[in-house]
Amino acid sequence: QVQLVESGGGLVQAGGSLRLSCAASGRTFRNYRMGWFRQAPGKEREFVAAINWSGGSTYYADSVKGRFTISRDNAKNMVYLHMNSLKPEDTAVYYCAADPGGTMAAFTTGRSRYWGQGTQVTVSS
Repeated sequence: QVQLVESGGGLVQAGGSLRLSCAASGRTFRNYRMGWFRQAPGKEREFVAAINWSGGSTYYADSVKGRFTISRDNAKNMVYLHMNSLKPEDTAVYYCAADPGGTMAAFTTGRSRYWGQGTQVTVSS
């Protein structure tokens, strides 16, 4: 069982930066693929970024590539999403997700086993 708690959301102007954090419980955290999804009002949830168990492999949605960076600290059971050059279209609720198996491609489909409650990110123009 893994529990995920996101933090770090807020209101920021376009061009600004935020860092989202995801605190995970569970002794097997280091075995899980982790990632971030987001859902804007009236839209479906979409994949943002993912990272493998060691942190050696990452994958990003085209819409955030070059602006967002995902990282993890297995010693602290933490996953981070560093968001730079934020745009109004980045406004959404951001969710942390964890899954013990599968491929990176499968992870991007949004069928992870564990999810956090979400944190709101609002980017003003």
